[in-house]
Amino acid sequence: MHPVPGPVLDGPAPALYDAVLFDRDGTLVEDVPYNGDPDKVRPMPGARAALDRLRAAGLRLGVVTNQSGLARGLFTEADMRRVHARVEELLGPFDTWQVCPHDDGDGCGCRKPAPGLVRAAARRLGTSPGRCVVVGDIGRDMTAALAAGATGVLVPTPVTRAEEVAAAPAVARDLPAAVAEILRRRAAVVPAAPRRAGTVLVARPDSAGDLLVTGPAIRAVAAGARRVVLLCGPRGRAAADLLPGVDEVVEWPLPWIDPDPGPVDREGMDTLLARLAGVGADEAVLFTSFHQSPLPLALLLRMAGVRRISAVSDDYPGSLLDVRHRVPPGVPEPERALSLAAAAGFALPPGDEPALRLRPEALPPPPGPPGYVVVHPGASVPARACPPRVHVDVVAALTAAGHRVVVTGGPDQTGLTARVAGAGGVDLGGRTSLADLAAVIAAAGAVVVGNTGPAHLAAALGVPVVSLFAPTVPFGQWGPYRVPTVRLGDAAAPCRDSRAAQCPLPGHPCLSGVDPAEVVDAVRLLGVTAGDRPDGGTGDRPGDTAGDRADGGIGDHADGGTGPGVGAGCGGGGR
Repeated sequence: MHPVPGPVLDGPAPALYDAVLFDRDGTLVEDVPYNGDPDKVRPMPGARAALDRLRAAGLRLGVVTNQSGLARGLFTEADMRRVHARVEELLGPFDTWQVCPHDDGDGCGCRKPAPGLVRAAARRLGTSPGRCVVVGDIGRDMTAALAAGATGVLVPTPVTRAEEVAAAPAVARDLPAAVAEILRRRAAVVPAAPRRAGTVLVARPDSAGDLLVTGPAIRAVAAGARRVVLLCGPRGRAAADLLPGVDEVVEWPLPWIDPDPGPVDREGMDTLLARLAGVGADEAVLFTSFHQSPLPLALLLRMAGVRRISAVSDDYPGSLLDVRHRVPPGVPEPERALSLAAAAGFALPPGDEPALRLRPEALPPPPGPPGYVVVHPGASVPARACPPRVHVDVVAALTAAGHRVVVTGGPDQTGLTARVAGAGGVDLGGRTSLADLAAVIAAAGAVVVGNTGPAHLAAALGVPVVSLFAPTVPFGQWGPYRVPTVRLGDAAAPCRDSRAAQCPLPGHPCLSGVDPAEVVDAVRLLGVTAGDRPDGGTGDRPGDTAGDRADGGIGDHADGGTGPGVGAGCGGGGR
């Protein structure tokens, strides 16, 4: 059994989620502007039955709602209490109510899209934002969820803008469908029949980022295996060396996976076959992206004598797979991999969160005083990189706002990093191994990065991410996982879901319009101010459950009750 380093829970915990937080108006009940009249409360279709399904599954429920009518004097706190009592009469009890009473101009930290309400609800429920799902009907709900590190599910209504739907990490047609998907994802990572195994070969012959997002699933296999051997490609080797739960690494380029493959060579395949046979694996779990086939490797493993092979495969596998797993499109990559591990009989051990993680002993010491902002302008896939001029302006804007900026990049990106750092940052381009880069990111207050490996490094280290995300692949599947995040860029650009490696459109429209001021605002929304330590002084990094509310919002009863009353503290944005 492998010990899992890093932060863990105090004991067994439900997989993935233990709380669901709902926006009120337009999500649980019909949106009646500034409603202070309980007689006008009308539940959304199917809401009561959907909420009862969550309660029956053992999930705790909360409400996170902006109510600026209080600040505007359009109804009283007593009116709001009566409305909330009527909501509970119709929909059943909620374990916490968190309300922002402020208006947009009040500058609070609770009003959605700020994450204060989500963080406060998680604290009230004794959990972390990463173990919460936020269900809402507008973009502010999703922004608040992501900025807290929670999962977001958008249920659009006629008032939801098309660009909000495009940017959402997940979309459901109605509230019952959202609940069904939450329960499906939660159940998918729990084995029907947990197993113990001897030597297990796990494979992810892909890039560093792909290895990182597969990390939780590899830990799950390691929890049930005597020995784990990881097969990876050259592009992922450095990440493989950072993953907990791996006893041995076999590095080999696979021509059906590599983006620039050489020809298939009989001698090379014979050598690989001998190497795989030498592992002595009792079984194998083959992790792939949705567009890749596990079947060529499965054939080699059968020839190497591996008796039990599990993989995700839409194609008919014949006798190549013993466990043929299916995954719906759009599931976050870490959960996709975890669901395959569960189908093979492996689960994370009690206390291990399903988050990305690195081996602490594999990282060098931090390079200097913490709290700077890392800007990583490059990307392994050119279509996902923000234009250099945007990064130059971003560094200038962050520096002008008082932030220390460090610019990072690989050995082939030194010209780019020098140009970007020239606007006011420290240039580390080409000077860091992956482990060194992880140490640099670990001491950062936030990372500004596209959809590329360092975004997943940041997630593995719990460092907030400003994600300049090109929509060539789905954000909900490939965005930073369970870490405070703000997404920027045009999510509805014509390149959406194209999987293009090179930008197919003149001017890179999905990212060229990013305003540097938006990046500065995003860093602030994530709780990072100039000169901050990595946690922004908030105590709300992923996994934390402590920390005080300090911005004057309305929560549960001050006497400790859990009804629709008031207490103290809240957070920013909303209707």
